[in-house]
Amino acid sequence: MSAPAASTVTFESRFATELAEMAIPWKAEEVPAPRLLVLNEPLAAELGLDPEFLASPEGLPLLTGNAVPDGATPVAQAYSGHQFGWFAPRLGDGRALLLGEVSDVEGRLRDIHLKGSGRTPFARGGDGFAVVGPMLREYIVSEAMHALGIPTTRSLAVVATDRSVQRETVLPGAVLTRVASSHLRVGSFQYARVAGDEGLLRRLADHAIARHYPDTAEADKPYLAFFDAVISAQASLVARWMLVGFIHGVMNTDNMAISGETIDYGPCAFMDAFDPATVYSSIDENGRYAYANQPLIAEWNLTRLAEALLPLFDDDEERAVEQAQESLAAFREQYSGAWFAGMKAKLGLDGSVADDAASPVIDELLALLKAGRLDYTSFFRRLGTVARGNAQPAGDPAAEPDGLVAWAGRWRALNPDAALMDRVNPAYVPRNHLVEEALSSATGGDLDPLRRLLEAVTDPYNERPGVERYAEAAPESFGPYRTFCGT
Repeated sequence: MSAPAASTVTFESRFATELAEMAIPWKAEEVPAPRLLVLNEPLAAELGLDPEFLASPEGLPLLTGNAVPDGATPVAQAYSGHQFGWFAPRLGDGRALLLGEVSDVEGRLRDIHLKGSGRTPFARGGDGFAVVGPMLREYIVSEAMHALGIPTTRSLAVVATDRSVQRETVLPGAVLTRVASSHLRVGSFQYARVAGDEGLLRRLADHAIARHYPDTAEADKPYLAFFDAVISAQASLVARWMLVGFIHGVMNTDNMAISGETIDYGPCAFMDAFDPATVYSSIDENGRYAYANQPLIAEWNLTRLAEALLPLFDDDEERAVEQAQESLAAFREQYSGAWFAGMKAKLGLDGSVADDAASPVIDELLALLKAGRLDYTSFFRRLGTVARGNAQPAGDPAAEPDGLVAWAGRWRALNPDAALMDRVNPAYVPRNHLVEEALSSATGGDLDPLRRLLEAVTDPYNERPGVERYAEAAPESFGPYRTFCGT
């Protein structure tokens, strides 16, 4: 079945053509009675797609993979991955399909990708389907991350399938249509390396360079320059996660995108009370992917990427290892620099404030936040008001940890810029209790809480009347909170 003429965007199949060894042509399962739950109209326009067409009975099959556009070759992508530290040589898209690539209105190549489109040869024991709640979670959180200025895959649409899917209970099915710079992962390179085909590994690296880091192709050592670029992108990305209190929840190597975009929103969450040991994922029993561990895991994942790329760095393995180690040594400095600069901005400390003056103020604050278990997002947003001399640091004198008021006096002596703070400290993030409220209502057929939450979190820095509850911390009755991957 071909898409009707109203779908005028031209699809390409570069991944399927250039890396055929890593792509299995496949068809999405036929969707019974598709029904649009949410459509990202601004993103559709950015892609050159007509939102009105996508929402029509003719457009919905495009969003679910049941109408294949001209030029598209839907494929399940192959990749490996370390999952909670254990290597699986053959993972791949078990319930997902890459429909193809499109050039957006600015000429950037973007993947159009499905999640929950049915079993593929990589499905192992899974049914290949997805349910409404987790697909809407990815929509909410990915669009909130985009609004926060954090590199991320995007969500174009969620379509209900009218299919019952067995999880802990029987739940309504859904398909997510996702958009990304690409779906190349650390695990993609691990797959090519395990295959023992250096030609494939080189073509994969060339494909990634052309797609994401074309300037590195001109370097004396292009593959090492490519690796350095990935390191820099990940150092910046994870620093941004940490600064907003985002916890990915499942940082397996197959969930780290080469592009430096946040990918695969499974058991993700935003931290409520500040605690570096916070874990929300129900499957992370040992806290491997706890909030504080995220920079360390990013470095660990990048080391796995280096291992996969070694044959491309140098013909001599010993020299290749030395070069990889030298590159990896830059990660901590780059991450620390990005995080520290971001934390200074959160405290309104501009370039006129020396780092050695800011550092003890930051260290002391983090210790106080942990001791008082203060709400991370609310505290930093409120601090802009404190900088203007209009509030207590914790908002409630009874909730002030010992030393916080004294700390605030020392911090204010550095002349913090309240306007800068308001630009970098969001008023609204997808708070866990509000996400759960929206997902529960949507699963039951009521989409209004979802729409209201999206309105708040997609304009996170503009504090405004009528959405006060979206800036409030979770009630004491909420928790302990656990998230689930939904597969």
